[in-house]
Amino acid sequence: MSRIGKQPVELPSGVTATVSGQTIEVKGPKGTRSFTANDDIDIKLDGNVINVAPRSQSKRARQQWGMSRTMVANLAQGVTEGFKRELELVGVGYRAAMQGKDLKLQLGYSHEVIFNVPEGVSVSTPKPTEIVIEGADQQQVGQVAANIREWRRPEPYKGKGIRYKGEYIFRKEGKKK
Repeated sequence: MSRIGKQPVELPSGVTATVSGQTIEVKGPKGTRSFTANDDIDIKLDGNVINVAPRSQSKRARQQWGMSRTMVANLAQGVTEGFKRELELVGVGYRAAMQGKDLKLQLGYSHEVIFNVPEGVSVSTPKPTEIVIEGADQQQVGQVAANIREWRRPEPYKGKGIRYKGEYIFRKEGKKK
């Protein structure tokens, strides 16, 4: 029995959901999101509560059960609160600034890095060394953060690079004479 899958998903006020076959569509203040579940999963809408259950006791159905429930819960959270990732730039001269819809990064290269922000995600720079990524889709927000971080990963000797806020960087000792 899936401990996560057994729990019902309650929809907050101001959020509506419609189930048609294996597809669930959730509408809220931050937009509309949908998820298509596997054929092994049964999704039922009772008022403002969504229940997810496996159709059989096969291994695949039980594997998909908890994941499907989590995806439905993420839809509800995404259209109400949204998701947020914060990045920090550590290093001398490392800066970030928004230039229209593009993110301009100075990361110690001989040129500036221009990152095109995709639709559905908003990026802001409250400080020159902080980047805040927000959106309704958790996967898309995480992917944009990973793509930005890929330009300069944190290195273990001085800790310079782009890191997630609160991320621990394992530090190494340099060469000794």
